[in-house]
Amino acid sequence: PIVSALLDQHRATIDSLKSVPDNYMEDIFLLRYCLEYDSESEMKEKLESNLKWRSENKAICEGAAAAIEAAQAGGSWDNSAVRDAAPHASIINKYITPSQICTTTSSTGDLVYCIRAAKIDDKALMSQVSVEEMTEFFVYCKEVLNVVAAQRSLATNKLVKVVTANDLSGVSLNGDASFRKALSAGSKQANQLYPSLSGPTLLLNLPLLLGALAKLFTPLFPKAVQEKLKFEQGPLKKVDNLEDVLSPGPARDQFLKDLNDLIYL
Repeated sequence: PIVSALLDQHRATIDSLKSVPDNYMEDIFLLRYCLEYDSESEMKEKLESNLKWRSENKAICEGAAAAIEAAQAGGSWDNSAVRDAAPHASIINKYITPSQICTTTSSTGDLVYCIRAAKIDDKALMSQVSVEEMTEFFVYCKEVLNVVAAQRSLATNKLVKVVTANDLSGVSLNGDASFRKALSAGSKQANQLYPSLSGPTLLLNLPLLLGALAKLFTPLFPKAVQEKLKFEQGPLKKVDNLEDVLSPGPARDQFLKDLNDLIYL
């Protein structure tokens, strides 16, 4: 979608949303409310709720903004600035590295958030942080993605979404339940805070039994969620280190091709 055309199309509603008390959001952020919700009253209700959350969680929002500025200061992207500024980074970064969670771009310019949970020592990690602290970390990651997506949407005049590529190779039911709880809570909170940001969620390389169970329960999800879920075997399966998809080379080329085949073509 062309951003300038969407802004023109929804101009009256965007201007109306600006009347919400304490609203400081730029048009590109308000546009996503117009795209997500049907009625203006619902948009305002969600916006008021999210502004309240942002006021109560300034450390996350302001920390993400400062980290992005630092990451871009050299003219390219320095991801260490974003990692180091994350909530509880001194503990979490020992267990979560870019080889397990990283973000790249698709061939169309969308952000692609890749996670390989089975490679995270979640039991050791969750012995040192609470579910709430882990959730804050995941929401911070989404706040960074939200701001970067807005920047790139304006720069390219194309509405940038966030695709989630969840490589479930090696995952089992024996993982730490509190880590899964934090992951789920972070995702649920992000869906509320960042309307119309999420693109498809790819559930990749599920073990056979878990894949069957997941597909069995998929019809129980709301239709809007079902439409974003895609199950596939193959993508990322032969990639030993997720960082390999960040730089030019065979692993990235194949991943981009897989993304094109799954969601763009």
